[in-house]
Amino acid sequence: MGDTAADVKAVLASAADPDKIPGMSRFFKTGPGEYGEGDQFLGLTVPTTRRLMKPFVGLPLDQVDALLDSPVHEHRFVGLLILVARYTKDSTTIADFYLAAVRRGRVNNWDLVDCSAEFILGEYLYERPRDLLFELADSESIWERRVAMLSTFGFIKHGDASTALEIATILAPDRQDLIQKAVGWMLREVGKRVDPALLISYLDEHAASLSRTSLSYATEHLTPERRIHYRSLR
Repeated sequence: MGDTAADVKAVLASAADPDKIPGMSRFFKTGPGEYGEGDQFLGLTVPTTRRLMKPFVGLPLDQVDALLDSPVHEHRFVGLLILVARYTKDSTTIADFYLAAVRRGRVNNWDLVDCSAEFILGEYLYERPRDLLFELADSESIWERRVAMLSTFGFIKHGDASTALEIATILAPDRQDLIQKAVGWMLREVGKRVDPALLISYLDEHAASLSRTSLSYATEHLTPERRIHYRSLR
């Protein structure tokens, strides 16, 4: 299939669907002043993109870097999928490479964060110091903050809710909708995958400081009575 970023781009271009581009541009908020301003699309669905990526898992990292530097959303998406697929074979190299991409602003839409953070940083930092996530949570970049929150999903899946709860508390005042959703989502997963009592205990203490969006996500699987109770505390 080839071993350059140009080869990947050619395969993706061959499956492009221009009719889907306007809808995707609206969905990912690419208008002036929106979080995805300037992002470009080929009009590929996620299943199609994942299928087309598979022959390129062995792409050299300098060529993956070229994909991540592309203004085209699907190019960056494929670059991240390749990193996720390669993570278990060379975790330190891939984690360092990924973090550099995050800090360069290349993991810069919610789906790009969500397809990668938990599988790379979430796995890499599970048995390592997690100071990095607190640095990212304090960043001015919405994408670095979302990476911090979504990376904790990797810990949650191992039964460890501690860092998720700490990062959620740091990000609770965040006014960005995508961060509020991430906070609520990870809190919900703590209750769902680790211990419902942990979620209840956290909400008993912090519900009043959570946004309506975060609370809505976090309480999704609770009884109607509990949902009403926690929302009344705001």
